[in-house]
Amino acid sequence: MQNDMNSTIKIPFYIRLTFMVISSIGITYIFYMGKSVLIPILLAFLNAVLLLPIVHFLNSKLRLPNGLSSTIAVILFATLIIGIVTFILYEITDIGNDFSEIRKNINLFIVDIQHFVRTNFKVSLWEQRKYIEDVTQDSVQKGKETIGTTLLSVANTILDLTLIPIYTFLMLLYRTHFMVFLAKLFKKEYHTKLQEILTQIKKSIQSYISGLIFEMIAVSILTSVGLYFIGVKYAILLGIITGILNLVPYLGILIAGVLTILSSLTGTPELSMVFGIIIVNIVVQLIDNNILVPLIINTKVQINALVSIVGIIIGGLIAGIAGMFLAIPLLAILKIVFDNIKSAEPWGYLMGDNSPKVFKWKYKKITSE
Repeated sequence: MQNDMNSTIKIPFYIRLTFMVISSIGITYIFYMGKSVLIPILLAFLNAVLLLPIVHFLNSKLRLPNGLSSTIAVILFATLIIGIVTFILYEITDIGNDFSEIRKNINLFIVDIQHFVRTNFKVSLWEQRKYIEDVTQDSVQKGKETIGTTLLSVANTILDLTLIPIYTFLMLLYRTHFMVFLAKLFKKEYHTKLQEILTQIKKSIQSYISGLIFEMIAVSILTSVGLYFIGVKYAILLGIITGILNLVPYLGILIAGVLTILSSLTGTPELSMVFGIIIVNIVVQLIDNNILVPLIINTKVQINALVSIVGIIIGGLIAGIAGMFLAIPLLAILKIVFDNIKSAEPWGYLMGDNSPKVFKWKYKKITSE
């Protein structure tokens, strides 16, 4: 009887898989229902991890107390963000002064497009105008229905922008408290492994975010130079906006391209300028996707492209743009946890980006044994 009680119960694989699927669905549902609370907290967590080196420097080198160090780090970070936003808003006011010119050039641009469609696709100007009027009427009706939703979304965004610095400060202030809490959840023999996991998570997130910042700067410079050489007005502003929006996977670069094309209409309505902007964006994206991302981003998180794309899509469905941005760091954290838990190690391998040479070597080794 005693031996039976001490024996380990082995759960079949299909039952463990069922529990994992149910748990994943439950966690996804919780994230979806609580996204308004969880998204600011997760963004603040990323900020806190990024600012940890500054806090450690102020604590160890300047001998400042933890509360003051956390306050200075958050103020410096907020000042940097406010400075960038202020510069963008200041430059946008200049674009607003050219609104009458933009409107005139947009009309000329539309006329050129209509003539192009009529010549190449045999669609008359009357049919095009009727289609545009129908779409415009539908858009106006839908726009009236979504005004309240838009205002509520803006209010929530302003609230999040206020809460994120506060959450960041509190996480930095109570980071030791949270570490002790995690230690209390596990037995002492697991504390070494817990410390190893937390260290890997910290390094991975810091490397990923610093890589994103470097990528943003590189894309901003490349885009600004390209737009400047083809004669686009406000090239520096549009390059910075493109670099910032490039942080949003897939969707951001499309929005940046549309904004750049509209802004270029302050100077000329010619189609050659539009084609030039499209070519610049394509070239920058080729450099970004084939050089910057593999060297800067993929080496930091080591997650394969399939898992990244699926994670970004799910994140977008759950929490929109913020969810798309948070998808990669959350997947990186999940992979680190899986890699350090023996029973979940296969799932960490599935998420990883292992080269064919490593796989063949391991496969031959396994088969030989």
